Parts: sequence; C-alpha cells; structure tokens
Amino acid sequence: MSKVSIIGAGNVGATVANVLAMEDLVNEVVLVDIKGDMARGKALDMWEQAPIVYCSTKVTGTEDYSMTKGSDVIVITAGVPRKPGMSRDDLISINAGIVKSVTAEVMKYNENPILIIVSNPLDVMTYAAHEASGLPKNRVMGMAGILDTARYRAFIAEAIQVSPKDIQAVLMGGHGDTMVPLPRYTTVSGIPVRDLIDEDVLQAIIERTKKGGGELVKLMGTSAWYAPGAAASQMVTAILRDEHRIFPCCALLEGEYGQDGIYLGVPVKLGKEGILEIITLKLDEKESALLKESAEHVRAVMKVYDGMK
Repeated sequence: MSKVSIIGAGNVGATVANVLAMEDLVNEVVLVDIKGDMARGKALDMWEQAPIVYCSTKVTGTEDYSMTKGSDVIVITAGVPRKPGMSRDDLISINAGIVKSVTAEVMKYNENPILIIVSNPLDVMTYAAHEASGLPKNRVMGMAGILDTARYRAFIAEAIQVSPKDIQAVLMGGHGDTMVPLPRYTTVSGIPVRDLIDEDVLQAIIERTKKGGGELVKLMGTSAWYAPGAAASQMVTAILRDEHRIFPCCALLEGEYGQDGIYLGVPVKLGKEGILEIITLKLDEKESALLKESAEHVRAVMKVYDGMK
C-alpha cells in the first residue's frame, strides 16, 4: 500500500495529483486545501476519470490534515502564486508562514515522511520546511531543477528540431534568474549539444531558461502548473519505485560544492529513502563561479527569511 498527500489544491497541486492518479502508481492520493470543497471537487473529478484512463488510484479531497496519516511522500505546493512584476523573492513573507504552518500540520500525523517542496521561493521554502519538520536532510527536498532542466531541454529540442526525449542535461543552483545550466553536460542522444547548435543560439536558450517562469507569468498572469506538476510527480515516482534516478533537485549541502548549510539545486540520486546521494560534478572555473553567485543570491533570501523569524 502506498499513499501520497499533496498540500494545496491549486493548479500545481491538482496537476501533481492528476498525473499520479493517471500513472496508477499509488493506492491513494489525498489532496488537502484550506478550501475543502474545492479539494473535494477536484478529487471527485479525477476519480470520475478513472474508468476512462483506466486507473485505480483513489483521489480524496479534504481540509483535514489527519487524512494525510500514513503518507509515504508529501508534496507541499501551498502558497501564493507569482503575479506579473513579482519575483519569487517577493513571495517570501507570505509563503514562509504558509509552508511552516502546513509542514507542522502534516508532521502531527506522519512520523517519517518524505517531503517535496514546490512553493516559491523554492530554495528558501525547502529550508523552512526542513527546519519546521525536524526530518533528516535526505527526506526534505525541493522540486526546481527538474522543471528548469525540462524547459532548457524543450527549448533545445525546438531549436534543433529533435524529440525532447533524446536530450539529457544538468542544471544547478537556485531556482531563479541565477540558475546555472551546464552546456558541457548537455547531450542529444549522447552527442554534445555544442556539436549540433550554434553558440549564440545556445546562449539565448540559456537566458530564456533562466527567465522561463517569468515568461509564463507574463503570458498567463500566474505561475505555470502543467510542467511543475509533472516534475514533482516524476520525483514521487522515482522515490516510490526506488528507481535510483539522477535528477537535479534542491538539497541541503554540507560541504558539497564548497557550500554549507544551504538548500541548492544539485544532481542527486532519488530512491525509497529520499536523497540517496548528492552527485558531485567536476565543475570548471566558470561553472564554479556561476554556482557560487547563485548560492550567494539564495543566501541573501535566506537572510531575509532568518530576519523574519
């Protein structure tokens, strides 16, 4: 028996629940939201699609945190989405309180879950959830790198007219404009990407990736949800199936990459115990400098959060 709870029944949370339901991976998905009827309605809608998409996962909506009891993985998407002109950092004063509160609630009913944080500003919200939960560092992580890397890969696929399935890439650093895509670790069916694309086009793609979230906010007036929801679901799947897949995730660093006491996007191995290993890449001088710059930006936001406490 496996169970996943998702806190926040907005666009992202509902997408996570729906993707997991259609994968037919877990026995039960619990969708929790302060707006209980909205959560119940979305859950009912997903359950009614079960005979169509041929899945057995039961989706339940509620405002009652006690229904999360016994969850293997808990995905926290609760918080206020970005609005046009708003940076992820602008969200901190509102979302820090929300994330800490919901983390405390789920920990009342779950002894040793794995937490995946999706709320923004992602790196600092994951740090806040780790503090509030008291869980070991391998069981608290953030979803950012999979989404950012997916955008990067999608843009490359479009530029060179190939399937995105064939593109592999690594992206590190904070979830924001200082993220660090790594072309040296980007391949198309094993072929280095620079063999297939002009450097100026690649650099334009990197810049577009860094501002990928903002591009969607401008278009829609709110944050993205399909790709973020699918990305969080992919992490849940890797954990529950103990797949030992390597993904870029927001993890607590304790000396890796010269960083200590900070949640930052790095390649990790995911399995049934959460983060099984942090993969340490051999970065060149330029890549190391970019990662350090990204970490300094995250630390600046952490300082704001610590000041609020």
